[in-house]
Amino acid sequence: MSMRRLKKFARSSDMVGLFRRLRSPSASDRAACSYGRGYRLASSGEHAAGASVALLTDGSAVGSARVGRAPEAGVSRDQLGRLANEQAALRRVATLVARGVPAAEVFATVAEEVGRLFGADMAHIARFEADETVTMVAGWSPDGGHLPIGTRFPIERHSLSDLVLRTGRPARNDSYTDAAGRIAASARQLGIRSSVSCPITVEGRLWGAATVSSRRPEPLPADTEARVAGFTELAATAIANTQARADLAASRARIVQAADETRRRIERDLHDGVQQQLVSLGLDLRAAQAAVPAELPELGAQLGRVAEGLGEALEELRELSHGIHPAILSEGGLGPALKVLARRSAIPVELDVHLEARLPAPVEVAVYYVVAEALTNAAKHAPAAVARVDVRAADGRLRLSVGDDGVGGADPARGSGLVGLSDRVQALGGTLTVHSPAGQGTRLLVDLPVEVDGD
Repeated sequence: MSMRRLKKFARSSDMVGLFRRLRSPSASDRAACSYGRGYRLASSGEHAAGASVALLTDGSAVGSARVGRAPEAGVSRDQLGRLANEQAALRRVATLVARGVPAAEVFATVAEEVGRLFGADMAHIARFEADETVTMVAGWSPDGGHLPIGTRFPIERHSLSDLVLRTGRPARNDSYTDAAGRIAASARQLGIRSSVSCPITVEGRLWGAATVSSRRPEPLPADTEARVAGFTELAATAIANTQARADLAASRARIVQAADETRRRIERDLHDGVQQQLVSLGLDLRAAQAAVPAELPELGAQLGRVAEGLGEALEELRELSHGIHPAILSEGGLGPALKVLARRSAIPVELDVHLEARLPAPVEVAVYYVVAEALTNAAKHAPAAVARVDVRAADGRLRLSVGDDGVGGADPARGSGLVGLSDRVQALGGTLTVHSPAGQGTRLLVDLPVEVDGD
């Protein structure tokens, strides 16, 4: 399903058109597989019941979601109402997934929607850890009495977590009376009498489980496993999306870092190689000019012109080297580098820098180039009479503001150096915003997460 169709599903209320039939598990399908008193695995019929709809978010197919069952002949009004409620709950979760909200928000919503939908007394989302423990990442109960987020248990033999982890299938416990272990003890302490746990599988890997629990004496309905499965698949989609975005951000950051390292290496090579040779040649030319006999003034003048041309070429090379990667940024940090930019600017710059320590190199480089580009644009295209630069770091964030009093009307969408700079800022997890109303100047705002060196 495309993003457009997913959003259409999230908005739709047409249950017949959007939900395919879920097979009701037969009596033989519901036969229990005993793993200790009260515990059993869901049968293949319970687990497999339901149609799947592929979800594509952020342009990538990342999962599938069961979307409910269509009404049949003879379905009661109560059943239709239940299906409508299930559709509405799935639609709300699907909306969050389509919006790309953080996985933690999806988990919390899934726990609440599942808990309310089944009239459960408690619902939890848990993640399986590498050290054979399980961690609660979301919980819900009407009275707030669910397990706290971050609670961790060892995965004990014959517990629901153990059954789900070993089989990859839903499991249930219809009685905790004689069950052993910390998880069972916690369930009894919370008054839980029965639970159903369904696996959350992300791109073929068992990630965790969603569990609904009841304090009532009667077990949870027989179709609970199949109905919860739709929500676990949406949760898996959110996890896959989050991981994909994190992987993409890390990849972009590595590319930016590699480009910066290349720039630094080229700058060092120019400074230590070609520039030094040109400086040496210039000194030799001045020495030769000084040694020219007085009776050969034209030769002396000619050597002087060559020396001046060589000096100009050297200065241009220094400017080029500075543009590739300013040495002062590596040596002195962002504050001194911005002062150099302000002095070299073609228009006056009011500079206000509040930095108490060095920032990570990628952040310093990104801020430097944003300021350099903004000052160049202010002088060449605004044209502005003055520019203002404000940089400050606090509470793990760096905030940069670059403004001018020029003509405004700047639009990065029409193509400019700001597009590449925005990509650089985004690769570091930040944002770059341009405010440029016509006739009111231009203002660039950058917000970046930072960890001050030494933290």
